[in-house]
Amino acid sequence: MKNKDQTVIQQFNLLFLFFLTSIGLLAQQSTATKQVSTFTINASQLNTTKKIWVYLPKDYYDTNKKFSVLYMHDAQNLFDSKTSYAGEWNVDEKLDSINAQIIVIGIEHGNEKRIDELTPYKNEKYGGGNADAYLKFIVETLKPKVDSTYRTKTKSRNTIIMGSSLGGLTSYYAVLKYPKVFGKAGVFSPSFWFSKDIYSLTENSKKINSKIYFLCGDNESEEMVSDLNRMEYLLNTNRCYCLHLNEKKIVKGGQHNEKLWRDGFIKALLWLGY
Repeated sequence: MKNKDQTVIQQFNLLFLFFLTSIGLLAQQSTATKQVSTFTINASQLNTTKKIWVYLPKDYYDTNKKFSVLYMHDAQNLFDSKTSYAGEWNVDEKLDSINAQIIVIGIEHGNEKRIDELTPYKNEKYGGGNADAYLKFIVETLKPKVDSTYRTKTKSRNTIIMGSSLGGLTSYYAVLKYPKVFGKAGVFSPSFWFSKDIYSLTENSKKINSKIYFLCGDNESEEMVSDLNRMEYLLNTNRCYCLHLNEKKIVKGGQHNEKLWRDGFIKALLWLGY
């Protein structure tokens, strides 16, 4: 009887181990749709190689028309829960749901170099300040590759840049630095706190003609809403509010996470237009 009990226990343990293994494998399966692919490209400006994620509209291969392009940061978190840090944006599923006629180019962050790549100025505590090289890579290397590979509309009014947190900061910086390249920006929960120089840049900029959609939650940090309001004021000083070139959405109870950005993604894109 003792040997029989041991055998049953062993069988149960094996089954339980198999169950846990199966659950683990399921959890690791990719959630990206068939419209998503990837490629790698040399980023000499950053002395590295970048993995790029590409979303194509469902009918891309059924037509000869050209499409606007949305450039997004932190590609690991955009399409696939398997590669995401704390949940994905579901960009592909959300675009599929509205049959969006747009190409999305997701740029993977540089892991330990993420702060460097996504900040235009240095912070005394966190360092950073290499966004100029990162944006130069996008403008001079990645965009020409995208435009020569896919059927794209290349003008600034058809080129959007979007990101959250540090990616929001860099997206805002991008439309100021490259207004002839990026005509629109989605600026989610931007890390304007990283350096006050971003405010000075806005104050000293010539007339800013880009469309900008701001999004944040009122439960992110003590400074988030006030920082966003300050930047909105500077923009409205730079250009007349009557032009309706910027929009601000503050989500009640919204926190600094993928849920906030995922839920606000489509509304931002539709407001910006493509």
